[in-house]
Amino acid sequence: MVYTNNNSIFPDQVVPEEEKKSFEYGLAVGNAIEQEWFRNNSGQNRFSYNFQNFNRLRLYARGEQPIQKYKDELSNNGDLSYLNLDWKPIPVLSKFVDIVVNGMTEKGYELNSFASDPFALKQRTDFASSALRDIKNKAAIDQLSQATCQNFYASADPNNLPKDENELDLYMQLNYKQSIEIAEEEVINNVLDSNKFDETKKRLAYDLTVLGISAVKTSFNLSEGVTIEYVNPANLVYSATDDPNFEDIYYVGEIKSLTLPEIKKLFPNLTNDELERIQKYPGRQNYAQSDWQVNSDVNQHQVLFFEYKTYQDQVFKIKQTEQGLEKTLEKPDTFNPPQSDNFERASRSIEVLYTGAKILGMQDTMLEWKLAENMTRPYGDTVKVNMNYVISAPRMYQGRIESIVSRTTGFADMIQLTHLKLQQVLARLVPDGVYVDVDGLAEVDLGNGTNYNPAEALNMYFQTGTIVGRSLTQDGEMNRGKVPIQELQSSSGISKIQAMIQTYQYYLQMIRDVTGLNEARDGSAPDKNALVGLQKLAAANSNTATRHILQSLMYLTIRSCENISLRVSDMLQFPLTKAALLNSINAFNVATLQEIDSLSIHDFGIFLDLEPDEEDKAQLEKSIQIALQSGGIKLADAIDIREIQNIKLANTLLKFRQAENQAAERAAQMENIQAQAQANAESAEKAAAAEVQKQQALAQTEVQIEQAKSQFEIERMEQEANIKRGLMAEEFSYQMKLAEMQAQATAKKEAEIENRKDKRLQMQGTQQSELIDQRQNDLLPKNFESSGNDNLDGFGLEQFTPR
Repeated sequence: MVYTNNNSIFPDQVVPEEEKKSFEYGLAVGNAIEQEWFRNNSGQNRFSYNFQNFNRLRLYARGEQPIQKYKDELSNNGDLSYLNLDWKPIPVLSKFVDIVVNGMTEKGYELNSFASDPFALKQRTDFASSALRDIKNKAAIDQLSQATCQNFYASADPNNLPKDENELDLYMQLNYKQSIEIAEEEVINNVLDSNKFDETKKRLAYDLTVLGISAVKTSFNLSEGVTIEYVNPANLVYSATDDPNFEDIYYVGEIKSLTLPEIKKLFPNLTNDELERIQKYPGRQNYAQSDWQVNSDVNQHQVLFFEYKTYQDQVFKIKQTEQGLEKTLEKPDTFNPPQSDNFERASRSIEVLYTGAKILGMQDTMLEWKLAENMTRPYGDTVKVNMNYVISAPRMYQGRIESIVSRTTGFADMIQLTHLKLQQVLARLVPDGVYVDVDGLAEVDLGNGTNYNPAEALNMYFQTGTIVGRSLTQDGEMNRGKVPIQELQSSSGISKIQAMIQTYQYYLQMIRDVTGLNEARDGSAPDKNALVGLQKLAAANSNTATRHILQSLMYLTIRSCENISLRVSDMLQFPLTKAALLNSINAFNVATLQEIDSLSIHDFGIFLDLEPDEEDKAQLEKSIQIALQSGGIKLADAIDIREIQNIKLANTLLKFRQAENQAAERAAQMENIQAQAQANAESAEKAAAAEVQKQQALAQTEVQIEQAKSQFEIERMEQEANIKRGLMAEEFSYQMKLAEMQAQATAKKEAEIENRKDKRLQMQGTQQSELIDQRQNDLLPKNFESSGNDNLDGFGLEQFTPR
């Protein structure tokens, strides 16, 4: 028996768990969803309205919208026989859609995982504490390491150790990464790549731009593991909500057109009788009055796949054992024992998901209804369960969804009508012609015998531009047709064309104003006089107008990554999917492979570091260039800063590196000052020592000089003494010889004197004798001078005679 809530078409949720698991309960849920979306007494149901509206928006975005409205506008009571126009719509919205979608898909991001479980947080805290201890005790640890030749650092490589607490905070954000976090990132990226999520992301961005809503589904199966599927928003069904991220819905599903073999493949438990019943219920006749299924045929059947969120009471029996211990046993939610001292009842309510599938229109058949096997629960709240569908509609109000295309369809219609009117004006334009006054030509006589008829006159006019006319008629009266040919100018169509072009530009500008996609966004009409900065500012403002689409796309991406992260533990529980996962991870990352097994015991927070906008990059680059020019940072620092996707973190690193370099520069200056002072002191000391050495050397030199002088003096005196001794000896010898010679001369002189004396005595005696003789003999005077032999002992005196 299915309990029914009288205030709702859905079955009562306050029922036992066994009742919720029954097919009857699931059929009641499926019929309620079907009635809410596919039945409406007013003639159009909710699903058909959404499908037709989304299909219309997609046609506008492709430039393929229906043209009947334009024909009705220009026809005369439905008559188009006088119009020969090109009714093909102008794809004016396609460019704006492509600008937004391509801009979103080109936006890069980097996936980061953060282990948030107590064990990982303890590791992070222990590392930070160890690093802080190493920072504070670095000098002592270095001394101890040098003394013992062992590494006593407890955290990181001492060469890469932060210098203070501020650098440690930055290091923990930029460089610290646990191996389990790296493994988680590789697993998520691998799942995204295997599911070609980049292509899915383009479709999601297109739906957000065109429809204003986008959806993606993550699931798990034993054959493929974790899968990411694109969901067409036109096929979605969901409970009423005003949340743009659909986080408060209690059911969600989608419609798929499947053939009978596909149904049998998905639900192998179906019997042949059930398949025959489904086959006799063709999809085209499911809802004959609804035209939502454009491509349906009799061989396809519309299957409603849905998820239903409800609650489940977990009941436990806590029993006291004989040893005084407590034993917990899980019981059904109907367990309600009487009061007892031996055991007690404990319970809690948690959210659960039931998955179901049914053929639309068949009110008594369910293809599947069961409790979801692989439910994703946020680790921070094990009571809450996540839907497998992730949906986002950033501009939804009271169930009405707005998109960029929905804002501009009216203007696109006016542009199309203006284009058709312009064709109509162009078709009705009359070329310039001439007016021929036949009566005026009749009065003209060329005088050469030829006839001046209208054909001849036109021929002359078109070839020479000359007109022959008469001011007077042959009767002499004034000729009113004296100018028989006049040019006709029809310029009324030009003003209409100009008005149409202005109207066209007006509605095109209205599209730009409404969407915020200005000319600077796509560079279609850059102003040559506008500064580059102003154009970038205009493009940045355009990016701001579509930022909600980018945020929704990032929300879908990060929620999908979170679901992948939560489902990885499911993959590790089955050998086949675990082996496929391990084979898909980079085989060279051994640390990752070793950490895969422990992924299921960790909780992760998934973050996307979005690539900054061009304006943010330009501002950051400007700051980097200023810092480089001022010497605040080095080239290696600039490279590290540019590699960071997070602008706030990049600016923080820039400020830190600048302060670090300034501190290092000040320290270097102090070291230079100290080194200079030490060098000056050493120089002065060396100078003083050199002076002392110089004085010592001078003194030693003077001593040596004095010694040399003394030695030289001694040697001189010795030499002089020797010389004097020799001279004295020589003088003595000479004296002796002289004395001897003097003695000889004296002796000789004495002898000579004696000899001369003897001679004089002899001469005197002789002369005396002669004188006596003279006087005695009275002789003449006698000359005693010798005439020829007047010499003394052979020495003649005649040589001294004057001449």
